[in-house]
Amino acid sequence: MARWILAAALTLVLALGAAPEARAERIKDVTDIQGIRGNPLQGYGLVVGLNGTGDTAAVTTRALANVLRRQGLSVDPADLAGQNVASVIVRAELPPFGRLGQRIDMEVSAIGDAQSLQGGTLLMTPLLAADGQVYAVGQGPIIMGGFSASGQASSVSKNHTTVGRILGGANIEREETATFVRNGAIMLNLRNPDFSTAEDIRAAINAVFPDAAATLDAGTVQVRLPAGLAPAHLGGFLDRIGLLEVKVDAPALVVINERTGTVIVGENVGISTVAISHGNLSIVTQEKDFVSQPLPFSRTGTSERMHRTEITAIEEQGPLNVVTRKVSVQDLARALNAMGLTPRDLISIFQALKQAGALQADLKVI
Repeated sequence: MARWILAAALTLVLALGAAPEARAERIKDVTDIQGIRGNPLQGYGLVVGLNGTGDTAAVTTRALANVLRRQGLSVDPADLAGQNVASVIVRAELPPFGRLGQRIDMEVSAIGDAQSLQGGTLLMTPLLAADGQVYAVGQGPIIMGGFSASGQASSVSKNHTTVGRILGGANIEREETATFVRNGAIMLNLRNPDFSTAEDIRAAINAVFPDAAATLDAGTVQVRLPAGLAPAHLGGFLDRIGLLEVKVDAPALVVINERTGTVIVGENVGISTVAISHGNLSIVTQEKDFVSQPLPFSRTGTSERMHRTEITAIEEQGPLNVVTRKVSVQDLARALNAMGLTPRDLISIFQALKQAGALQADLKVI
């Protein structure tokens, strides 16, 4: 069955209502301080204790033989039979203010042909950063988000069984000091760059600390520290700035995911007055087999199996609906929902509105 959607948009008059008032957000929720970030860590490890669900890779047995050799046992990798061990990649993130001895979580992922890491335990694994230095060491039992079970003729599984987590399984062995104060100032990076939002942040900070903030670009606001601010009071200064509220201006944007049929409409999206007609055309194809037989008492002819194709086209009526104006996203959603539109209909209609110049927003397809 093939489905076709007809969406015709006719621009009549530009009659949009006032845009809704932007919501106030805390500065700490819409910005990041430049220089304060985590650092990814990664390492190679072995998971032992698996019930025959490990991998068969030669590198796994060689790595296990090296581990046993460091324990004083000389073992030939060829003698390590069975599938109770799996090679894994271990990942973690060093927090920006992580201190020696602090525990962090790890993610463990199989890299061989292991069937499951269920019930396994990670051996001691050093975790390295991009500079090649060891910043944490982890080990411990793996927590799975799924399970698997199998028999001779059937099996059942839920979620991924080759990826797991170890909560608090790594200890920080090396600190990475975050440097975020440069030349007596800090930089606030907007998570969604916008000049209007950046100006509101600058104005809010200057209202409390006069002439302290300056907008460098759409994504950066520079804040100078007060003269004579002691290092012990830096945290309080940043906390006071972070709690200030600003109005975040969101761009007029419609995001469409055609793979999942998802449509996201921003609060500032505007549509000119339009008339929209949509309908469905369904084409139904049926394949039927039947038997053709000769007439009764006929001395000629034989029974033959025949094939017949039946095609039926059904076209629904598409009434013409007028969307007169847009006051808010709720009103726009109510007007479109009143037409009985599905997400697939909305995707086609928004694309047609953009082509007709009636959609006063950016259209992004992902």
